[in-house]
Formats: sequence, C-alpha cells, structure tokens
Amino acid sequence: MSKKDHPLFSDISSDIFAFSFDGLSSPLIDLKFRTGPQKGDHTLGWGLAWYPADNKAAMVAKDPAAKDTVSLKGAMSDWEGFRSTVFFCKVRGAATGYTHLETQPFTRSFAGQDWVFMHNGNLDKEAIKKLHHNKSIFLEPLGRTDSELALVFLLGKIEDYGARTLAAIDHNVLLSWFLQLDDLGSADMAISDGVTVAVFYGSKSQSSLYYSRIKPPHAAEGFQSDAASFALNNPRDTFRTAVVFASSPFASGKWTPMQGGQLIIARRGAVIWTNKKEAPPKLPVPPQQPDRPSALSSPILQGGPLEKITERNALFASVQAQSQQASIVAKLASMSHVQSNVINARSVTHAPDGSPLTYRLYDVVHSTEYTYEKAVEHSTHTFRLLPVEDQLQEVIHSTLTISAEGEDVRFEDVFGNQNIHYSIIKPYRQLTVSCRSLVKIFGQAPDDYGPAQRQARFPISWMPWQLQVMEPYLLLLEMPETQIAELLVYARAFSERNAGHVMDTLNDINLTIYRDYQYVPGSTSFSTTPFDVYANRKGVCQDFANLFITLARLLGIPARYRMGYIFTGANYENKIQSDASHAWAEVYIPYIGWRGFDPTNGCLVSQDHVRVACGRNYLDATPTSGTIYRGGGKEDLRVQVTMNEVYL
Repeated sequence: MSKKDHPLFSDISSDIFAFSFDGLSSPLIDLKFRTGPQKGDHTLGWGLAWYPADNKAAMVAKDPAAKDTVSLKGAMSDWEGFRSTVFFCKVRGAATGYTHLETQPFTRSFAGQDWVFMHNGNLDKEAIKKLHHNKSIFLEPLGRTDSELALVFLLGKIEDYGARTLAAIDHNVLLSWFLQLDDLGSADMAISDGVTVAVFYGSKSQSSLYYSRIKPPHAAEGFQSDAASFALNNPRDTFRTAVVFASSPFASGKWTPMQGGQLIIARRGAVIWTNKKEAPPKLPVPPQQPDRPSALSSPILQGGPLEKITERNALFASVQAQSQQASIVAKLASMSHVQSNVINARSVTHAPDGSPLTYRLYDVVHSTEYTYEKAVEHSTHTFRLLPVEDQLQEVIHSTLTISAEGEDVRFEDVFGNQNIHYSIIKPYRQLTVSCRSLVKIFGQAPDDYGPAQRQARFPISWMPWQLQVMEPYLLLLEMPETQIAELLVYARAFSERNAGHVMDTLNDINLTIYRDYQYVPGSTSFSTTPFDVYANRKGVCQDFANLFITLARLLGIPARYRMGYIFTGANYENKIQSDASHAWAEVYIPYIGWRGFDPTNGCLVSQDHVRVACGRNYLDATPTSGTIYRGGGKEDLRVQVTMNEVYL
C-alpha cells in the first residue's frame, strides 16, 4: 500500500495558523476556504482561540458548519476582548459531520490555566491510547478525535514531568513527546499555555508549514496567502512584533519552511528554541589570543622603562617576607580550613576552566577640531577624555594637547569621571583638542551567577539604601506617559519570554536591538528619545544605548550610559564606529557589579572596548563640551578617532 493510499495519510486540506506577539494585539484575520477532497459535500468550518487581555483563561469561537467567514469577522470585530498575545486558528475543510465538541482548536484547563491545542493530520488512535499511561480523570477526552487524544497525551506527560508551564519543560524532553506522536501518523501540531507557543511539524506530514518573524513597520495592506490574510492595522498594534506559523507562505515577508520533525518554541514574539536550526546565537565574545603574552609573564611599561611583572612580584615577595604580617599570612596558609582568594583581578592569569587570561594593549588617539567663522574671544570647555583606571583597565600613559592657551582645573565628577575644565580668554578661530592614551585591558573570568544573592530572576530585591544610591540610574528620561507605557509593554515582553531570568532577558534585549534596528548614521540627533528609536527602528550607537538603558530601568535594573572606544579589528559590522567615540550601556547586577552591554554590536563589553566616561545619559559623559561667551559665529566640527592594538 502506498503512503498516499494509507488511511493515516489521507489528503489533508486543513490550514492552521498560530501567532505569538510580544504584546497585546488584535490582528485582522480573514480565512480563505479551500476546496476539500470531496467537493460539494464536505464541511468547511473554522475555529479560533485566544487569551483575552492576556488572561489565563482562553476564549474559543467555532463554527463547524460555516461555508464562509462572515461569522468569523463578526467575532473579531464585535468583541472588545479580542486582544491577546497568542492566537490559534484552524480551517478544517477536510472532514464532515464534526460538532463543536470535535472542532479545533481544543482547550483544556490544566495547572491553573487553559491550554490550547490544534492538529493537522491523522494519527492512529489505538496507538495513542496505548501511549497514554496517565489515566487521570481530568485527562479523559471529551470527543472522538485523534487530535484530542494527542492533547491529553501531552498534558499527561506534562503532569508526570511535574511542570506547570511549557517554559518549565526541557526543550529536548518536549521534543521527545512530539516524536512519539510523530511515529503514529501525520502530526502537525501546536500547543500553548497562553505564554509559550510550541509548534511541531511532522516528518510524515502531507501538508506544509511555514514560519516568519513579523517586525514593524507593518504595511497597510497586510499579508496575503492562498489560505488566509491578516493585517496589523489597529493603531494600538503599530509596534508589535510576532512569530507567525502558517500552512502556506504569505506573499510578503520572509517565510521559512519547517523541516520534518522540527519543533519550534516561540514566546512573546521571538523564537526561543528549535532543534533543526542553530540555536539563537550567543553573544559574540572576541576570542582569546593564546599567542599574546599572559598577564603575569609579559613586560609592561612602568613610568618609562620596561620591567617584568615576575621581577616585580619577586620584589613584592621579598618585602613581604621582611614584614610582621608575612608571618601571619604564612600561618593562615598552613591552616586547612582557610580559603585563599586572589583579590587583585590583574593577578588572575587563568579562568576556572584553565584557559589563559591575556591582556590587550591599545594606542587610542581622539582628536576634535573646531573652526569658527569669527574669532572666539572667550569660551569655557569640559573634557572627559581620560580612560578609566581600575582593576581591569590600566592607563599606562595619557596626554591631552590643546591648541589654544588657557587655564585648566582638574577634578573628578560625581560619576567618577576625570574632568578638565578649561577656560580660554585669548581670541582664536580654530581649536584642536587631542588626547592620546596607551591603555591595557585585562582579561576577566566569566561571571558566576550561581550564588542566590546574585538574584538570577525578576523581580530584583533592593535594599532601601541601594535604591537611594541607584536612584539616578533608575529614573527614566522624561517622555509622554503613553510612550513610557508602550515601552513598558516592550520591556516586559523580553522578561516574560525568558521566564523572568535576568541575564537571559538582558542578553535578549541586547541581541534584539542589534538584529531588529538599523544602524543609520545621521538618522537621529541629540534630541532623539528612546521612543523615537523604538518607533523608527533605526539610529546610531548612542540611540541604541539609550533604548537599552530605558528598557533595563523599566524592569527595575539600574543602568547607565558609557562612552568609550571600540577596536573594530574584530571585524564588527558597524566599522564606522572606529571613526568616532562609541557608546554602550552598563547595568548593575546585585553581587556582580557593573557589566557592559553593546546593543550596537549585539555583544557583551569585553577586551575590544576601552571605557572612558559614564553617567545617567549622554550629557553626563560627553567627551567634549563647552560654551562660547563672545564671538564664534558659524562652527565647523571634525572628530577623528584612531585605535590600534599594540604588541610588545
């Protein structure tokens, strides 16, 4: 018997659609009924399920005997509650005599929420009954279909696993359950708990299944296919992002066919996991350079002459041996219960896995040239150009050259930045400010997020005094309340689709800005707000940093703006950044400290980044600023940055 003639693989003309949005949406869906295998005597029908206002209880609208979509359009247009982050829709079209009880999508209350399920295909019902070992009275099917048997089988597996949501199930374990059903026939399936959507495409499927990620801006005409059309023309859905699954590709957009045996897990408008493609890329981290000298064996500059760190360590050991404290240290070291820790990060030469931690040395030149139409008779300036000096970054040498004579005042501002306040009282028509720094960036072992104090999940608990200190980094830039509300929905979508995991959420924000937003020089200005960037989906490094900071603060994570430089020898996409100062965001993680995220490049801040100034926003960390009190007129500005790696 051929595969086509087998009763389990009869012709299937049903269509299924599933949507996972990043926020509440009201898509305008229109179904196009296809001709079934037996023309004229089959029932078309449709079923639609969603979670009104993102509640745990699902709403289902069905019409098993429909010959058109009039009732479907009425359900969507007349019900104010038609707003959800998850939508399931199926046009049956392949069977006759179905009732509401046997019309998909199916719903079943389980573990405190409604679960929605739909299936396109035919499965061996007797074989499913043998697989379904969980005989709970709450998991008995109501109808006669193989599809509902598949649903109760999956819920039984979830109960046996001890999970209450799809997010709590190991991805490969969930895949194994679908593969058991895949052995029993054609198994195109989708299941949701109201937050996560899991879609499986059977290896024996007789139909197709496609998926796409829909991002703003949305075309007014929407998306059209042979089976359906949908549009996001509700003004409240202007900025929504969605992952859409469909039985046929739509005319516009990028639609990827699913592969046989593929499981895709989507949550809040993004693909979380799939077994047939590469997992979502991890944050790119510049590779270690084993041929470079290690932190303890290489020469460094010490006020001019080169010295070996090993020689310095030997001198340190000699001095220590002569001190009274040395005997105390030796006594402590002999005790078996004493734990020894190296607290100078520069002295740590290897990561816990044994890989060497190397330093990288950079020569950075930042030049700014001002040219004026008329002579400037009096002006004052502030320069923040000296790189940070701390355990991971060492400034070996730095000089600031200013072409005009003036008086300078050096000080450290409230953010810890080194400032030079410069007053010029002699006339000039051209002013050149150039800073050259030799900076060493030490390698750092990966952070350990294991200890409970580091609070891996939202919400983060802050002590009152911590909140008081961090208040400047938690306050949002003033924007209309409606814009903040929209950004809050966007921020929460990241947290929800990462199950409230702090680092996964931050990494997701970082990568999403990198993927979804265009780097377009000149498209924004200093007055551009984070909402403007969010709405237009384009900007430069300063804009992406500001958007990241806003989303982090909305989630209760202190965030600050960091100005510095990036070495583009790592072949980053946005190489134009090498021609000017770069910007990124830093967030404070409890019991970890400040950590940098570069949304322009979708990476964590590492040894490619030289840190200079920081603050609440750009104005606190701008490298050069000033005021002209007399003269000047039209101004021409030219900025040039060069950054080269130095090998000793």
